[in-house]
Amino acid sequence: MESNGSKVSLGKALLVIAFLVVALIGGLMFFDGDPHIPLLTTTAFASLVAVTSGQKWEDLEEGILSTIKMGMQSILILMIIGCIMGTWILSGVVPAMIYYGLKIISPGIFLIATCIICSIVSIATGSSWTTAGTVGIALIGVGTGLGIPSPVIAGAIISGAYFGDKMSPLSDTTNLAPAMAGTTLFEHIRHMCYTTGPSMLISCVLFGILGIKYAGKELDVAGINVMLDALNANFTINPLLIIPPILVILMVVFKVPALPGLFGGTLLGAIFAGIFQGAGMTEIIQAAHKGYVSETGVESIDALLSGGGLHGMMWTVSLILIALSFGGVMESSGMLNAIAQKILSFAKSTGSIVVATFFTCLFCNLATGDQYLSVVIPGRMYKDIFRDKGLHPKNLSRCLEDFGTITSPLVPWNTCGAFMTTALGIHPFVYLPYAFLNLINPLVSIFYGFTGITMEKLPPEESPTEV
Repeated sequence: MESNGSKVSLGKALLVIAFLVVALIGGLMFFDGDPHIPLLTTTAFASLVAVTSGQKWEDLEEGILSTIKMGMQSILILMIIGCIMGTWILSGVVPAMIYYGLKIISPGIFLIATCIICSIVSIATGSSWTTAGTVGIALIGVGTGLGIPSPVIAGAIISGAYFGDKMSPLSDTTNLAPAMAGTTLFEHIRHMCYTTGPSMLISCVLFGILGIKYAGKELDVAGINVMLDALNANFTINPLLIIPPILVILMVVFKVPALPGLFGGTLLGAIFAGIFQGAGMTEIIQAAHKGYVSETGVESIDALLSGGGLHGMMWTVSLILIALSFGGVMESSGMLNAIAQKILSFAKSTGSIVVATFFTCLFCNLATGDQYLSVVIPGRMYKDIFRDKGLHPKNLSRCLEDFGTITSPLVPWNTCGAFMTTALGIHPFVYLPYAFLNLINPLVSIFYGFTGITMEKLPPEESPTEV
């Protein structure tokens, strides 16, 4: 939406960004809060700056509602995902994926196996945090028992966890990025395969090379066996439980619309819960609404399998609504355009635009301390720039994840980096050299930007008209 009032200067736009940085740093680091209130306060401040610059509140409000409307599909998908997670845990789908994932560990390929296991769990849950905070902790214990340095293990864990986080339709950032860029969920996931796939293969090769020296050592499987026994004792583990995740992957391949497809996955989870776990309708409804509460007595399993549900998504949904409101004010007032045009004056080629997107996403992770904002703010800033250059929106959505999502755990004061430090007991700057996927993925994306590989153009009928 274009501004209908007086033009807001670049200086005032940067003042709002500075206010955002200070508010978030203060709220997150000094007052132990969530990003919601600092971001909401910044939205109010941005509105004040816009109104005092000659903007009409009615136009700003329309901008807010218009931007929220653009993100509504993402919000609805997240709500359904909450239901899926609850029913998939109750039905044994997630426990079965964890169970079979843990089974593939072998001493000669421990680091590769760690990366793959974390990928499987993260794809199943849609959460890198849940993966690192549960299975990751167990793998740190096993790996250190083998004499493998914990920073190397942490790098493998984070690489796998963020591969799954990026590629899972259940991930909030995977849903948020296409909503910000103006493309669809499954188009976004398919397009990420071109950068994330090679990055994962290179990472596994590097982990394989690092792991050669540990191939002759005995694997202490005691911690893994405790988890496997707990899963066996509390769930009926059956290979057929892998069917729902396979169907989700097939949805990506056959372009099934996200909302009906994911709702079908929820129903399938409910049916499997009754067939394989003997769950009643009350249990199924409670799991879909409030999530699943695991009570196996094994702390790592209970932490991993407690969650999901429609209610569990409300924290993320509320943050997205506030972030979209902020983006609506910034866009409708012309502030985003003022900043974007300044950047665009330096970014002429496709490669330089991709590099500018990288630095903007990284700056948001460094300055705001929240990965959601590293997707939302650059997404709103560069949406029109990519389109004006004749680039399909899915190129931008891929960049947002290749640069925003993937770099968040490498920043110590970012919420993701702080969580990883707490969960794994290793500082981000220590495991950073071994988080191969997180380092390689942005480089592959930038390489594609300069070479034009997989940088899909808009169809002729959608391309901007040259003047």
